[in-house]
Amino acid sequence: MEPRQSYQWAQIARSSEFIKLMKKRKKFQIFSAIFFVLYYFALPVLAGYTDLLNKSVFGSINGIYLFALSQFFMAWILAFIYVRHANQLDQTIEQIKKDLSKEGLS
Repeated sequence: MEPRQSYQWAQIARSSEFIKLMKKRKKFQIFSAIFFVLYYFALPVLAGYTDLLNKSVFGSINGIYLFALSQFFMAWILAFIYVRHANQLDQTIEQIKKDLSKEGLS
């Protein structure tokens, strides 16, 4: 049983659908990681080296407080986007599994 499974995995890994899936996943991971790091480090950089966020917005609340608060919302937004993306990838995986079962490889 073991050799058939390794052959099956090798065939899946060479399929164009699987290669596209992995490229799509990698592109999303790299983009979201870079975006998150830039957004996260923008607060200390902007607060420490510019006066852009020091302006009062609502009474004693300045831009630094609002930007810091926005990071919580951004984390939730990124989580929502990730879940949506993961669901799309799951649908693609299910389609690959269906295609393989039609070919008699499952």
